[in-house]
Amino acid sequence: MKSLYKLIVFALFLTLFANCGSKEPVVHNPATAEGGEVVVKDENGPKIEFKETEYDFGKVMQGERLSHVFVFTNTGKSDLIISSAHASCGCTTSTPPKAPIKPGETSEIKVTFDSKTKKGPTTNVVTIAANTYPTRTLLKISADVQIP
Repeated sequence: MKSLYKLIVFALFLTLFANCGSKEPVVHNPATAEGGEVVVKDENGPKIEFKETEYDFGKVMQGERLSHVFVFTNTGKSDLIISSAHASCGCTTSTPPKAPIKPGETSEIKVTFDSKTKKGPTTNVVTIAANTYPTRTLLKISADVQIP
């Protein structure tokens, strides 16, 4: 009986961890924008196209709060849903649209940088997760923070 129990536990262990360490991407439903890489590109899906993906504030004085608006268009064939916008640093915030963006519509993501704890050249990245292919788009802001 103990052997049967051990065999069942071992089989369960193998089943649960069979894919650990696999280099293959996990397939997620792109309509949920839950993240991960989409294996198959959907030609009828949404497409996000930014006018620019990088912005340089140039030289700024320490303590300034600066914002830039990244404009984008859904050039795909179905609704674009942005599930999240996460900055690489706590000094940067973003406000993505909450409503779906219809095909052909233009919208924006406002990114705000607070320079009070920074000095010298700095670059921050905002990662946009959406139901697009690929699922992640990176927006980059930079500044050269001068100490007063």
